[in-house]
Amino acid sequence: MNQRLTATAATAVALAFALTACSGSTDDTGTATSGVTVSHIHGLGLDPSDQRLYVATHEGVYTPDAQGRPTLVGDSKDDFMGFTVTGAKTFYASGHPTAGEGGPGNKGLIRSTDAGKSWQSLSLSGESDFHALDHVHDTVYGYDATNGLLRTSKDGSSWTDGAAIEALDITVSPQDRGLVLATTAGGVARSTDGGRTFAAAEQPVMAFLSWPTEQALYGIDTSGGLSRSTDGGSTWQELGAVPGGGPQALTAVDAKRVLAATQNGVYESKDGGRSFTKRLDVEADGGH
Repeated sequence: MNQRLTATAATAVALAFALTACSGSTDDTGTATSGVTVSHIHGLGLDPSDQRLYVATHEGVYTPDAQGRPTLVGDSKDDFMGFTVTGAKTFYASGHPTAGEGGPGNKGLIRSTDAGKSWQSLSLSGESDFHALDHVHDTVYGYDATNGLLRTSKDGSSWTDGAAIEALDITVSPQDRGLVLATTAGGVARSTDGGRTFAAAEQPVMAFLSWPTEQALYGIDTSGGLSRSTDGGSTWQELGAVPGGGPQALTAVDAKRVLAATQNGVYESKDGGRSFTKRLDVEADGGH
């Protein structure tokens, strides 16, 4: 099968679900929603300043209110694709404007310094759609799905183009700035030169990866099976399945704390992926 088609199919399976907001209250974070369906989770993160959960979706960024119900952050209902929390109240993202907003179809790289309430365009507006972002070693690593490239930037404004690759997700070693892994239809591809080149992909096939510490590289496969590697992806230990089936996003905060979005929920583990607690409900809507 054509690799591009296979990767596209895997992407559709991983992301074709909806987060359903089912409340009508507010807090000081954003706007409450009542009976509003926001579709497709693209990213997860915890703000290190207050440990608040943020969920980037097809229709804005959401966070639980005081009762644990989804609340829209700020006013934007843009389609947030690549998303990563980089520090206290500081997020990087990419994506597309909401229907009728106008402007370029691709947001390029955008940044928020107020926990998602407002966003600033940094670069590549109209040119790039980053489906995966990582910020480590004071460098932004992004998978530019528009151009099929791994790209890096020190300042978020000027970029260095790396290898052309068909990927769904990327992650970077917390110890070695040159070691980049990418999930592809054929397995996990490895770069040892900062993404300039990638070796042939190797099994197993993973949908998403997250690498918070040297000894804790997490991967989730297309059916929701979670694994951990302590040797940079050379070998993997299967931990079990995250509830809810096919994955939409994965973020490991540290060696023990793991966030995963699947078909029916956003789940959190505090014991290294051995057990999970649901943080938010997700409802399938049948398409991307």
